[in-house]
Amino acid sequence: MSNQPNVTNDLSKLLDKIKDVRIAMLTTQDEDGSLRSRPMFTQKPDGSSALVFLTDKDSAKVYEVKKDSHVNLSYGKPEDNVYVSVSGRANAYRDQAEIDKLWSEPMRAWFPKGKDDESIYILKVEIEKGEYWDTPSSLLTQAVAYVKALATGERSTSDDVNEHAKVEVK
Repeated sequence: MSNQPNVTNDLSKLLDKIKDVRIAMLTTQDEDGSLRSRPMFTQKPDGSSALVFLTDKDSAKVYEVKKDSHVNLSYGKPEDNVYVSVSGRANAYRDQAEIDKLWSEPMRAWFPKGKDDESIYILKVEIEKGEYWDTPSSLLTQAVAYVKALATGERSTSDDVNEHAKVEVK
């Protein structure tokens, strides 16, 4: 039994795991070198190798990604036992046409002046690699894994209960 996850270049499966998870924890490096995370609302993944967010141009995250573009995004959907980690490079910029496409009225809570607010920036994270864990949460699946472990003395493998893979974007 190998504890190493499968490695794939198929980004679509990773994006499929997070398509309904709207909040990510974005981790950047602070000016003193410590890691800092904050929640971000993910715009609907469009199948490209990037994830997109709207943010304020004066936010610390914009300053931080301009100093070091390496970031991590963490997604979790505990009720389905799905967890995803994405590493990539972030870029913060203003593009009104793209903001117009991404805008939805609930964003007004953060940008009261609406989509034409000059403080709105796009934060785009180009995915370099990711990893996901997907464990079926049904009691029957967990019971099968438990019985197998009792009978064989071995824990479940990713083939019989869990789905765990690394994705490397080429």
